[in-house]
Amino acid sequence: MVQPISRQGVVDALVARLRADVLAERYPPGAYLPPERDLAARYGVTRTSLKHALVRLVETGLLETRHGVGTRVRDYKRDAGADLLPFLVAEAGPDWLAEIFQARREIGALVAAAAAEHATAAQREHLRTLVDDVRAAPTTDVAQQAECAVHRTLAAACRNRVYALLVNSLLRAYDEVRHLFAAPFADPVAAAARLAGLVAAVAAGDRRAAHAAAEAYYVETERLMLAQPAE
Repeated sequence: MVQPISRQGVVDALVARLRADVLAERYPPGAYLPPERDLAARYGVTRTSLKHALVRLVETGLLETRHGVGTRVRDYKRDAGADLLPFLVAEAGPDWLAEIFQARREIGALVAAAAAEHATAAQREHLRTLVDDVRAAPTTDVAQQAECAVHRTLAAACRNRVYALLVNSLLRAYDEVRHLFAAPFADPVAAAARLAGLVAAVAAGDRRAAHAAAEAYYVETERLMLAQPAE
């Protein structure tokens, strides 16, 4: 039985519930959702709330509405974009992690190389400051957040807006399960030392060294993350 949704934040909650059901293929790609009256009753909401939720899911590309026919589930693996990654990680968890780590390594190295070539003096200095922030972080979570700021700064410095958007999506996906991958940041001083080589290569403007340093950094942090026992 589907549990009814409470009145508080009903549209947001309904969007989340429907999105989870679509991603879990409880409504498989190509299938039509039940008629609105039945679907609203199933989730314990009004048809007005349901209509608002469906509109939002159509906008994300998960659903499509055909006038006079109904609402059809789209194949997100073919039609969706990287903005769906955080929800896929939240719903499917480990099934997506290997591919996310691969993208993290490959895109991250390209971003670092481009940042080495294009970063401004202010961005290079900010990267050094962020390494200091990681080193001085009072908690593991603060160290993780400071490390994420390094990647956002590299993305901003690379002067490729597509890379920057992809980095945003990867970081959002990571943020959903950040607590599961805290091992590399348990010792902030060691975490900062691992970052220092990458930042130094970018700050020096050495594109090749930055690419290699980024690859090494991502491989090592991935090793530490995957070695951490699941909580």
